[in-house]
Amino acid sequence: MDLKDYFENTKGVGVLATADSDGKVDAAVYARPHVMGDGTLAVIMRDRLTHHNLQSNPHATYLFIEEGPGYKGKRLFITKVREEQDTELLNSLRRRQYLDEKDEAKFLVFFKLDKELPLIGAGK
Repeated sequence: MDLKDYFENTKGVGVLATADSDGKVDAAVYARPHVMGDGTLAVIMRDRLTHHNLQSNPHATYLFIEEGPGYKGKRLFITKVREEQDTELLNSLRRRQYLDEKDEAKFLVFFKLDKELPLIGAGK
């Protein structure tokens, strides 16, 4: 199964881990990434610590734990390639709307996939 099918059909919990230029780390719960036609992964985020870290250090890890028994999922090692703010594409990709949302800036951040490993183990 390719990543597009995987993330469209697999439920679970995702965590995006980043670090700033000084190496201070952060991890935050994020929705499943959108797999774009060019193979990049797109994540919607607000201008918070994760977004701030990506301005000085483009490298991140996305850990996805599949719903269900056992420990199944993926670890994706990714690098930011570009971003856009409050675009039509961002709004078209949103899976949820929250009633209490402020008029806070939202960013669609695109990543290239550097490496994919299973949730547990070293992979192939």
